[in-house]
Amino acid sequence: MRRRRKRKRLLLLLIIGFLAFLFIRSDWIGKWMYPIHYQADIRASALNYDLDPLLIAAIIRVETNFSTGKESKKGALGLMQIMPDTADWVIEKAGFSNVSEDMLRHRADVSIQIGSWYLSSLHRQFDGNTTVAVAAYNAGPGNVNKWLNNGTWDGTKEAVSDIPYGETRHYVQRVFYYYNKYKQLYPEFAEQEVG
Repeated sequence: MRRRRKRKRLLLLLIIGFLAFLFIRSDWIGKWMYPIHYQADIRASALNYDLDPLLIAAIIRVETNFSTGKESKKGALGLMQIMPDTADWVIEKAGFSNVSEDMLRHRADVSIQIGSWYLSSLHRQFDGNTTVAVAAYNAGPGNVNKWLNNGTWDGTKEAVSDIPYGETRHYVQRVFYYYNKYKQLYPEFAEQEVG
């Protein structure tokens, strides 16, 4: 009887160990846990606006977890959670036509294109500093410029803990967490490294 219990425990431990090994080491489980939806739209916008597609995917993951039709408490719309005023500005500056708030809210391709254009604009505005561009995507470029100019934050990933807005600090950390996960799981999807 005692011997049978030992065998059962050993078998159970082996099964648990095997499943843990599969869970930790398997790309398919990782891709199941960290999917990237709308890959064609993300790739098209990444190529059009010179962005890393994995960064776009990470922002979408943090903003809405790839769910269309979302509207935040503050009124941000779509997969990439763009504020209506920002969307209007992007539509005018980029020369997009026939884009409505309803399209931004419900159409993944429209949200990804407008959000990517805006992220690219921030990336250029902040001299290619991706960390600062991601912070500005969340807090707005005016706030981020203030933090940089008054020395509150130096704009590096290493000093993200100095960002005075807890929401933005957490946002930047989460975006780069998912970016690194995606980089590990989808190396074939990346076009370029993020700085």
